Amino acid sequence: MIKVGCGLGLFIFLLLAHSAAAADSEPANRPLTLSDCIRIALEANPARRSAAAGVQSAREAVGEAQAPYYPELGLQAGYHRFQTHAFLPGWVRIPPGSPTVVGPTDDWLGGLRARYTLYDFGERKALGQVARARQGLAEEEQSRIRQDIILSVYYGFYGLTSALEAKGVAEQNLDRSRDHQRLTNMRKEAGAVPKADVLRAQVEVSNAQLALVRAENLIRLARGNLNLSLGRPPEKPVEVTPSAQPPTRPEQMDLSLSLDQAVQSRPEIRGALKKIEVSQSNIEAARSAYGPRLKAEGSYGWRDNDFLPQDEDWAVGVTLEWPLFTGFARKHRLARAKADLSKEEAEAERLKLAVRQEVWNAFSRVTEVYQTLETTQTLVQDALESQRLSRERYEAGAGTITELLDAQTALARAQATRVESEWDYQISLAQLKRATGQLELK
Repeated sequence: MIKVGCGLGLFIFLLLAHSAAAADSEPANRPLTLSDCIRIALEANPARRSAAAGVQSAREAVGEAQAPYYPELGLQAGYHRFQTHAFLPGWVRIPPGSPTVVGPTDDWLGGLRARYTLYDFGERKALGQVARARQGLAEEEQSRIRQDIILSVYYGFYGLTSALEAKGVAEQNLDRSRDHQRLTNMRKEAGAVPKADVLRAQVEVSNAQLALVRAENLIRLARGNLNLSLGRPPEKPVEVTPSAQPPTRPEQMDLSLSLDQAVQSRPEIRGALKKIEVSQSNIEAARSAYGPRLKAEGSYGWRDNDFLPQDEDWAVGVTLEWPLFTGFARKHRLARAKADLSKEEAEAERLKLAVRQEVWNAFSRVTEVYQTLETTQTLVQDALESQRLSRERYEAGAGTITELLDAQTALARAQATRVESEWDYQISLAQLKRATGQLELK
């Protein structure tokens, strides 16, 4: 009874712990904020797990590179049956009729063998440096993927919020179209306008309904895109809470500081520097092939012609290896390593220029969207006033249906441009942070 109770209690505890962990990773029963979405993506996106596995693999490679600093120890056992010619010095007199071969006989052996490299002309050190540099490269790649995931969340989150607001604009336009249709019907019944005005108003209502259908479809697509960035199936329900930071005037941003931050912080550039370290260490490893190798070896065991050998068999010694000619392989290996270094150095310089260009383009995009955002504020206000005056003129019989519908179309276009500019600004700001290597979860 006690065992059953303990097992049930442990099960409940684990279930509650799992539920708490799930609640922490993905908030339940409430819309997701941008920070919520980023946390979910960094936890569930397969690209993040792949990058983490790459870093772990590189760490294991570092441990593997340290292995030659330790002695090798192994068991050996074997069996041979052999027969061979007996080679004896010429001064040894063999009685007539004596056999000239040894065997056939059984050869059983078993024991331990140890080997240790005393000196290798710097090869182990160079290979260890290569492994550590590649670990740093894997870590920078992980950082790059992390920022790319966050940027994809920005695209998905603001794409969905923009689609939701666009639907609101479409609904407002549909309400205005229906109001204008009601107004034209009233004036038609009073004999003030022809039936053509009613038909045009009805067409405008249909167009507004189609625009609303398209807006609803955009929301479905945007939800799928956001789920994809979160590492979830596209059909999974997701609701978000719109959030945006107040726009910052481009004049208040330090472009020179952003350029310097990009060169220092971008994972791609730091990864390129790690590649240079790898190439430099490969040069040292290639040079080590010109030097000698000094190894200590020893073995101890038993050897006999019986299945359980009785005779001791041991050996201890030091071996010096120094290749004098290898078909110019060492020369070509060193030249190849030097060429790889030149290539990585040139690639790093090219990447620095490309990153600076990326920052410049992102800053220009922020400036453009900010100016568009400021312009659309006035544009929406003017369009609202124009639509109000056109309606009053039409209701009073001083305006035409064409003027009224044109004002309505201009207002809908201005509001849509306003919505698009608001969220374009947030995305362009995220692109600028990504270009400078500063896009992280706050």
